[in-house]
Amino acid sequence: MARSSAKVRLAPITAYSKTQPTPEASGPSEGVTLVYGRDERAIEAATLLADHLDVTVLITRPKDLAPPRVTTFPVVKGTISAAKGHFGAFELTVDDYAAPAPSSRGAMAFGPSRHGAVSRCDLVVDLSGGAPLFPAHDLRDGYLRADPDDPAAMLAAVLKARDLVGGFDKPRYVDFTPEICAHSRSKIVGCRRCLDLCPTSAIAPAGDHVAIDDKICAGCGQCAAACPTGAASYALPPADALMGKLRTLLTVYLEAGGVSPVLLFVDESHGGALIDALARHGDGLPANVLPLAVNEITQIGLETIAAAFAYGAAAVRLVLRARPHHDIAGLRATIALAEPILAGLGFLGERLGTIETDDPFALGEALRSIEPSGELPVPASFLPVGGKRDVLRFALRELHRVAPTPADIVALPVGAPFGAVEIDIEGCTLCLSCVSACPTGALSDNPERPMLRFAEDACVQCGLCKATCPEKVISLTPRLDFRAAGIGARVLKEEEPFHCIRCDKPFGVKSTIERVVAQLEGQHWMYQHSATRTDIVKMCENCRVAAVTAEGFDPYGAPARPKPRTTDDYLREREQSSKN
Repeated sequence: MARSSAKVRLAPITAYSKTQPTPEASGPSEGVTLVYGRDERAIEAATLLADHLDVTVLITRPKDLAPPRVTTFPVVKGTISAAKGHFGAFELTVDDYAAPAPSSRGAMAFGPSRHGAVSRCDLVVDLSGGAPLFPAHDLRDGYLRADPDDPAAMLAAVLKARDLVGGFDKPRYVDFTPEICAHSRSKIVGCRRCLDLCPTSAIAPAGDHVAIDDKICAGCGQCAAACPTGAASYALPPADALMGKLRTLLTVYLEAGGVSPVLLFVDESHGGALIDALARHGDGLPANVLPLAVNEITQIGLETIAAAFAYGAAAVRLVLRARPHHDIAGLRATIALAEPILAGLGFLGERLGTIETDDPFALGEALRSIEPSGELPVPASFLPVGGKRDVLRFALRELHRVAPTPADIVALPVGAPFGAVEIDIEGCTLCLSCVSACPTGALSDNPERPMLRFAEDACVQCGLCKATCPEKVISLTPRLDFRAAGIGARVLKEEEPFHCIRCDKPFGVKSTIERVVAQLEGQHWMYQHSATRTDIVKMCENCRVAAVTAEGFDPYGAPARPKPRTTDDYLREREQSSKN
C-alpha cells in the first residue's frame, strides 16, 4: 500500500506570532489501524478505510455477526483491557482474543480464545460505545472515538483517520529542565504538582525528577503553570514572549487614553469563535475589553496574571468551554493562589475570574457586567526577561510596587510555591540533611561553622526538607514576603563547633558531642572500663584513629551476649513457679 510522505501538522497554532522557532517532535505513521467495535458498523467503517490504511477489526462480545462475503481485512474478537502509547505507537492488551473459524456460515464463529494478546498499531478508531481507552481521550492524537449510534460522528472519524498516514510534526509544548525539578530526593517524594494535574498521563516519575512524553503531551500547559521551580515551562510561546505581547497590548491601550482595561484570555478554537459570533450577530466586545489569544487557557500561570495587573489591567477574565475537554484543576489552583495576593495588595473587587460558556451572547453579557475598578496611577512597564521563575519574581515585585495598598507579607493557601521554613531550634541537631535535600538551594550551610541558613526567595515549599528531617522539627509556612529578595539568607540556627581535645581542630556541633558523651559514658560496654574511652568521641577523625591504634582498642571485645531465651526456658520457669 502506498504511503504518503507529506508533513502534516497535527495542531497548527495561529494565535500568536512566534518570536522563535517552536521545538517539534516528529513521528511516522504507517497507517496500521485497529477499528474497535461491537457489530457490523465497525466492519462498515473498516471497509471505507481499507483502500487507504492497513486495517484490522476487533469486535468485542460479538452477537449474531454476519461474516463478510469477501474477507479483505482481518476480523477478530476480543475486549481491550489495557491501552498505552501514542500516535504511531499504540500498544493494546486484548482479553478473550480469538480468530474467526473458517467454517462460519450464518453467523461468524470464533476459535478458542485467550487472554493477554497484544496488538500494536499506529491508529485506533474506537466505535465500541464503551468507556474511552485513554484519559482525556479528546486530546490523544491518533485515538479517534465516535458514538456508533451517530453516523455523522462515525463518518467524521473515518475521514480523519484516512489522512493520518505519513510523517508528522507535533509541537513540543513544554520545555523541561530536569536538573531543577523538585520531584524527589533520595527516594523521598516532594513536589508532584505536574503528576497530579496532567490530564493525558504524559508525565511519569523518573528518579529525582519527572519525565514528559512529548508524543502524549496535548499541550494543556497545566504542568508549566503549576511548576514551582520553572523546570517545566510552556514553549508555545515562552512566558517572556507572552508577557511581551501583554505589555505591548496594555501599554498602547493606556497611552491612547483607554481606561479600565479588561484583559480577556481566549483560545482560538473556542474563545476566538465566540468573539467572532458576537461581532457578527451581536454588539461585539465592550470597548475596554482587550482579547489576547493563547494556545490553551490552562497555560496561564501566576506570572502572567501578576504582570497583567502590574501593566494596568483593571480586571482579567479567562474564557472556558461550558464543558472543558479535560480537568482544569490547575487553572483553578492558579486563580486561588492569585486572589489572596491581589486582595492583600489592595486590588479589591472581582478582579480575576473565568467565563465558562459556549454562548457568545452570554460572553458579552458577562463582560458588560464587570464594574470599573480603580486605575493604577503609574502602571509598570518592565521588560520580561529570563526563565519562568525569574519572570514570576520580577512580575510580583513590580505588582507590589504599583499596588494600591502594598503589604510586605501576604498569607497564601497551603500548596503555594512561596513561603518560609521554620524549625524547632531546641530539637534541631544541625545534621543538615535538609540542606542536601533542598533542590533550589533555599537551605544552605556554612562550611566554616555549624549553621543552617534559609533564603526565602528561593523556597518553593516542595516539602522535601520536612520529609527528610530525622528529628521532624521542620514546618512550612506558605506566604509571599516581598522583602525576601532584598534580605538574602537568614540564619535559622547556629552553634559553636566542638574543638578536638588533641589538635584543637573544629569539628561537629558542640551540643551534639556533649549529648553523645553523656549518653555513652558509663552506659555502653565500650566506655565502662576506661575513663579515657569517652575522649575518643571528643577527637576529630584523624586523632581518633591515632588514639585507637595507640591504645590497642579491640572493637570486637564486647562481653559475651546472654544466651537467647527459648520457649523451654519460659515453660521451665512457669513450672517452677507453680511448684513454689
